[in-house]
Amino acid sequence: MSPTAVPRRSSPANKPAVACPRSALACDAVEPEPQEGELFGAQQPRGILAQGGAQRDGGDRRRPLAPVLDAFDRMHRTNVRGTFVVAQQAARRVRTGGAIVTFSTSVTRAALPGHAAYAATKGAVEAVTLILAKELRGRDVTVNAVGPGPTATDLFLDGKDDATIDRLAKLNPMERLGTPGDIAEVVSFLAGPARWINGQIVYVNGGMN
Repeated sequence: MSPTAVPRRSSPANKPAVACPRSALACDAVEPEPQEGELFGAQQPRGILAQGGAQRDGGDRRRPLAPVLDAFDRMHRTNVRGTFVVAQQAARRVRTGGAIVTFSTSVTRAALPGHAAYAATKGAVEAVTLILAKELRGRDVTVNAVGPGPTATDLFLDGKDDATIDRLAKLNPMERLGTPGDIAEVVSFLAGPARWINGQIVYVNGGMN
């Protein structure tokens, strides 16, 4: 698909391009221990995608630094604790030759004004990822993070006008938003054949950085 053919807003073309016959389990990972046990049950999965959760603070992560303490606490609980809990459970259960993929953001590198709280929580996710990769030494398990740039999901597009979407699309030299399929391809690669990529943050943003 050419860059000009990629839609800026939500459409069927924005759906993941990688079809994987896998199971997906949802769990409120910020809640206490009983829910955590429901995350995997007796399964010993090969690949685990640890996503702390979508943060919906009025649909906008752009907030000045000073007045965002409450929002920061919520984001920390969702992104940091949520990812930590899933990664902890994954480390106990993932089988030999498996993979753990966490989700960060390209904002940690781009240092965009107004995103300090969000970027700080995702920076913590990156730290957890890099350390866990070393802590699983000898188990033949890879641990990496994916850091998407602006991606045309319903959550991302919610509340943004066309001018804002166009400006964000042009942050990268491809001059378009990413699609969920763009991100899914990289996650699938890291969870599958990419056995020699370990302890890395892979920024998937069309060259935004």
